[in-house]
Amino acid sequence: PRSLFRVERSLITFGEGNRRNLPFVETSEQREKVQAMDVESMAKGISEREPAGMEVDAQAFSHSQAEGEENEEQKNDAVLVSVLIDDLQNDDVQFRLNSMRKLGTIAKALGPDRTIKELVPYLSEFVDDEDDILVVLSDQLGGLHEFVGGAHQAHVLLVPLETLSGIEESVVREKAVESIKKIMKVLNKDQLREHAVPLVRRLGTGKWFTSRVSSSSLFELLYPHLEQKSQDEMRALFIRLCEDETPMVRRAACQQLGNFASVVDYKHVVSELLPSMAKLTQDAQDSVRLRTVENCVLIAKCLNDQDRQSKILPMIYALCKDKSWRVRYMVADKFCDLTKAAGKEGKNRAEMVNIFVQLLQDGEAEVRTAAAQKIADVAALIGKELTTEKLMKPTEALAKDDCQYTRAALASVIMALANCASKEVALEFLLPQFLQLLKDDDPEVRLNVISKLDTVNDVIGIQLLSQSLLPAIDELARDKKWRIRLAILKHIPILATKLGPDLFKQKLCGQCMEWLRDSVYQIRIAAAENLKNVAKSFDSKWVSTNFIPEVKRLADSKKPSHRMSAIYAIKYLSEVVEQKLCKDELLPLAVNLSRDKVANLRFTVAKTFQTMSGFIDQSVAANEIRSCLESLAQDPDQDVVYFATEALECM
Repeated sequence: PRSLFRVERSLITFGEGNRRNLPFVETSEQREKVQAMDVESMAKGISEREPAGMEVDAQAFSHSQAEGEENEEQKNDAVLVSVLIDDLQNDDVQFRLNSMRKLGTIAKALGPDRTIKELVPYLSEFVDDEDDILVVLSDQLGGLHEFVGGAHQAHVLLVPLETLSGIEESVVREKAVESIKKIMKVLNKDQLREHAVPLVRRLGTGKWFTSRVSSSSLFELLYPHLEQKSQDEMRALFIRLCEDETPMVRRAACQQLGNFASVVDYKHVVSELLPSMAKLTQDAQDSVRLRTVENCVLIAKCLNDQDRQSKILPMIYALCKDKSWRVRYMVADKFCDLTKAAGKEGKNRAEMVNIFVQLLQDGEAEVRTAAAQKIADVAALIGKELTTEKLMKPTEALAKDDCQYTRAALASVIMALANCASKEVALEFLLPQFLQLLKDDDPEVRLNVISKLDTVNDVIGIQLLSQSLLPAIDELARDKKWRIRLAILKHIPILATKLGPDLFKQKLCGQCMEWLRDSVYQIRIAAAENLKNVAKSFDSKWVSTNFIPEVKRLADSKKPSHRMSAIYAIKYLSEVVEQKLCKDELLPLAVNLSRDKVANLRFTVAKTFQTMSGFIDQSVAANEIRSCLESLAQDPDQDVVYFATEALECM
């Protein structure tokens, strides 16, 4: 027999006399039933039979048959809930965790009055060594407001959440803050002033830094609903957090500064929040300073052009020259947003471009790499004139950068950058860089260039690049790393559309067929699918002349892997070629391969027939394909039989 809560202060207990009448609930079957129960259905069943606030009478658990079937159901459900409650103190972590996930069930069974008077006080003093359980508790409390009597009683849940907001583990605090926000959203203005303001005040002035960190996330939601006097207090408290002696508190406050500024009136943003932000940009901790970058974006949206230029741009300048590379990296990463926030005025844009050029020439490779990735986006914002004037020379230096990651970043955007310049400028400045990157020693750099070839005709033209492009592709196609070979293979269909049938046949057709013989299975499958994608760009006659003969040679190969490639090629090509070509060329090849001595090849043919049947004349499918599948269905190998039977059923 068990009490509902095995703690001295618990109010939910049974008398000693009644405990002897409780059924025993220690069997594994009963416990599994409790843990597997649907939360809503169990709680609904209890609430329908037991009025809210009703005392759980131990006599209801009597084994007397005279009380009838409904009393028996009520007894069983009450026992199950008692197990859930008791498992909150179980020695097994998983039992405690599962029970904590069903707090809604417990609260609904107890009713609003008992939940407020007994369950919430217990949870307010609940202590557990397992952070996972505290995370679940923090999350569950945010959804209990409907079980404590609705919005007018929801504030009682702030008490346990306040405790959880001061826990050392950050994940627990974050969940607790999320739940506090959920509760605050259902409270009216009077409740916010009476309960939420004191809560934020206590957290913001708490002895431990953990509670002060948690408080910084609550100002944005609370502030708009307060009167002037309370707003003044909240602003002063937030500024105090921005100047806190603990770096973790300043970092948390800085992270929320931009969002808080969006709900504060303009004059207080300029007079109070901007000076605090200026101090944070000069903070001794770079973890604090780097978070001011995002604030520059958010607060600049709230300012007029004059204040934006006089107050935000100097901060961006300071951050761009920050001694910490992490801060400069953040500026480079967010530079497009910063440029938009600085406004469209010519002077502002010119100053922002100067800042960006400094980042492109930064002493740290990580910063240059981040800036190089944004160069095309920045060029699109500033226009062709500034792009030509300011960005071409730094780009030329990046193409020769010592860091391979910087060159790879430039290679991924150089074609997009060419679209932001005139054709003459692109040919003069970017074409040499493009060709240089195609010859780079690092395969990732060459691959990044080729991956953007879908825009090459719009800027330079494929003919100008073919002499350098095709040798680079040929070298990548033979790279030792199979993932590099796979990546370049996936870009071949784009090249097919750019090169045209004659140049493609001359330069790349042989390599496409060579991939079908690759030692890596993944490459061979991708190569077969590549034939289909290339065939979409050309007509069936071209496919019949250039692809089909090689597929026939693969089908006659002595190597099973080559014959398997032929089967996949047949499967994929049948989806795009004309029905006549499929019937006259591909189907006979598949029929011959269905007699292969290797079982894996035979059942792959069976799956191929299933695909082909949807792309050729049904009379052919009914005769030749069905006849072949019926033979395979009698195969001695059970896998072949299975797939052949499945294909027949689909037909």
